[in-house]
Formats: sequence, C-alpha cells, structure tokens
Amino acid sequence: MYLSKEEEKILDGEFGHGYAKMMRILLKIGDIYGADKLIPITSAQISGVSYNTIGEHGLHFLKSLGGVQVKVPTTLNPLAFDERYLDELKVDEHLYARQMEIIKRYVDMGIKPTATCTPYYYDNIPHFGEHIAWAESSAVIYANSIIGARTNREGAITALASALIGKTPNYGLHLEENRRATHIIEVNFEPKGEDYPIIGLIVGEKVNGIPYLRFFGDNDDLKLMGAAMAASGSIAMYHVEGITPEFRNALGDDVERIVIEKEEVDSRKISIDVELVAIGCPHASLKELIRIAEFVRGKRKQKDVELWIFTAKSTAERGKEYVKIIEEFGGKVMVDTCVVVSNAGKIFKRIGTTSGKAAFYLSKKKFGGATVEIADIYTLLRSVIE
Repeated sequence: MYLSKEEEKILDGEFGHGYAKMMRILLKIGDIYGADKLIPITSAQISGVSYNTIGEHGLHFLKSLGGVQVKVPTTLNPLAFDERYLDELKVDEHLYARQMEIIKRYVDMGIKPTATCTPYYYDNIPHFGEHIAWAESSAVIYANSIIGARTNREGAITALASALIGKTPNYGLHLEENRRATHIIEVNFEPKGEDYPIIGLIVGEKVNGIPYLRFFGDNDDLKLMGAAMAASGSIAMYHVEGITPEFRNALGDDVERIVIEKEEVDSRKISIDVELVAIGCPHASLKELIRIAEFVRGKRKQKDVELWIFTAKSTAERGKEYVKIIEEFGGKVMVDTCVVVSNAGKIFKRIGTTSGKAAFYLSKKKFGGATVEIADIYTLLRSVIE
C-alpha cells in the first residue's frame, strides 16, 4: 500500500501509540484485501458498544488506546439499556457500571453517544458518493443501497481505526466495479408487510454478492429487508430498480437469477401467543412511531403482553407527541438500546417483531433462544390491544 509521509509518521508512532496501533490495523486489512492506498472518509459509525456483546475484552481494548481523538464525525450503535428502564431490562450493577465505562471511553475520544443503529435519519447523514466507514450491518446496507454512500461492512475495531485516522483502505465497495449486481432476485408475488424481512432472510442465505430487486416498498420496508439480509448473510449492498442511486449501471451480462416463491416465504411465518411485541430493529423511524401511535390511540393494552418500541433519542424527540400517545396506551418507547443487544431476549421467551434481524438473533441461545414470530406492524399491534 502507498502511504503518504503523514501516514508513515502515524505508523512510526510520532503521534502516539494509540494512533500507530490503529494504523497497523488499517494496513493489515488493506494488505489482506489488496487495497492500493488509504482514502479519506467523511464519517464513521461504531458498533461494539453494548457490554453484552463486547464484554471485558472489548473494554480492555478501549482502555489500551489512551488519549486518542476521532478525526471525523462519529456516532455509536445501541448499548445494553435505556437508563430509564433498568428494572424492566433487569440491569444489574455490574452491567450498568461496565456499560457506562464503555460509553465514557468512546465519548472521551470525541464520539457522539447517539446509541442508534439508524444514524442516517438525523445524527450522521451521509450523502451520495461519500466514502464512510460504518460497522452496524443494517446501517451499512442502508447507506450503500438507499443513500448511495460507500462503505464496506466494517468490524467494530476497523471502524474505530478509520474514525481515529480519518481514512479507510481503498477496496471492496469503495470501488465502482465492486458495486454492481451479481444476482437478480425475482419474486412471483407482490410482497406486503412481514414478507419484506422474510425475503431479506432468504436472500441473505442464498446470495453471496449483491442482489438486484425489481420490487420495492417504502423505506421502512427496505430498511427491514436489508437488515435481515445483512443478518442472515454477509450482504452489504443491494440494488432496487428505481430507488438505488446506482441501479442504472448495476446490471451486467453475468448475473445469476434466483426466484423466491410465495410458498417459501409463507413457510417461514408462525403464529404464537407473544409475551412481548418488539418494534424497532433497526430503530423505528418517525413514520413508524406515527403509525403505532395512531393505531393505539384511545385503545387499551392487554395486561399480559408488553409493547416495547426501540428508537433513537433524536427520533423520539422529534416525535414526542407520538411517544406520549404510545406511553399513555401502556407501551414503552426505549432509546439507546434495542431488543437484540439488551437483556430482552433473556427475559421473554415468546416475542413478536417486524424484524427479520431480531428474529435471526433472538432465536439463538446466546441472545436468549426465544421463539420469534415475524409479522407486520398492525398484526402485532392487534395482538397487544384488548
């Protein structure tokens, strides 16, 4: 890899051991993937925030950096809890103390403690063609596919390294030729509601590359579908005809066709008596908050079913009138955390969600091993109402 004189100085430790360590990480990644150089980025987004996921080893790594500052605007992924709901989320003193120490370490680096997986709504908005270094899989696929910014699917450490150096290796989805479609996905029915996240799970399992879709819903449908693709597979970008900014040049001659039948989608659907309805993985948009509030307005909640909505602080603040309606109904609107990285999957064993990503992770033993139903937002809300 070509290094500028300043980059060589960073590598040699002239700016401190923390920056040198981060530069070595970027160079190793660049060497592995054949990058020719480092390129500037306009923002970073850091995963590896919840103590439930990074644990003591992650915290130790953050402590080892010492005195470093990010070079570009940088935001954080969700943490393990909303401080207002420590009892409901069964947060003990050890988890609380460790989580707050992690946040302090990041804030000391100049990172904004946004604690959201949807920074692209208000907190960290990239633009078409910008090079960024994001780690949260659902945010990466949204940024590449809906916005047209350019990022690889970074790990927590590589995204932090890029934030601190202000650059990322020039490979993968930063290069024009690597952003073209490898598969065309054909669906022989009109998707609705819960079909989108289920299609996302199926595509993630079948495609190792970049899918091209000729059907589309609204941005919330695509957000849920993309998050599911990224969870069940390694997909970091897809094209939707008429929506993805680069779709016109996405298709070449050598693409594989995959047909998804309605029967395959329907076979993934289950119906259970849920204990918890969890909406907001990725975090709920303002539009979703409005939909939920308008549906539950003036109604009564069942006592034995919880309704938890997860969203960003910035979204909750902009939609505070709708948050109030949901909370008057008996729901809880949680910020800073999500159903996956909190203790929710260990508290509830039967969960209903709009999210294929949440279903993918919550069903695993590490996250609680719950039975999870994927359903559209209105079906879920009806299960909560008396």
